[in-house]
Amino acid sequence: MSQRTLSIIKPDATKKNLIGKIVARFESEGLRIAAIRKAHLSRPEAEGFYAVHSERPFFGELVDFMTSGPCVLIVLEGDNAVLKNREIMGATNPADAADNTLRKLYADSIGENAVHGSDSEENAAIEIAYFFQGIQVF
Repeated sequence: MSQRTLSIIKPDATKKNLIGKIVARFESEGLRIAAIRKAHLSRPEAEGFYAVHSERPFFGELVDFMTSGPCVLIVLEGDNAVLKNREIMGATNPADAADNTLRKLYADSIGENAVHGSDSEENAAIEIAYFFQGIQVF
């Protein structure tokens, strides 16, 4: 079943010039780029996107990190895109991530973990609308 999901290449990965490698990996795994844009998130944008974590002790650190440099916002499309993207990313903690996943290959820590991916089809729709509102997604 074709789905869409949101992926974010986070500031740590953009600083390491990994954008091309990560995008190529998505495409080689059968996901299509339906929309893509580079952005430097403002504090309000990052706080709004991660509002679900606002009561968690790591929230401030997360917002600081996500506003520390540019990131790449991507709408991925393909069969079971949500699950496929999560499999490609690997576990949140790179120490627990399977070999050859993006986080195992490129993440520095649980906090600076290279990529974000929607965790459900419902959240994918919300997250895509958050960053691509009013922008045509092909």
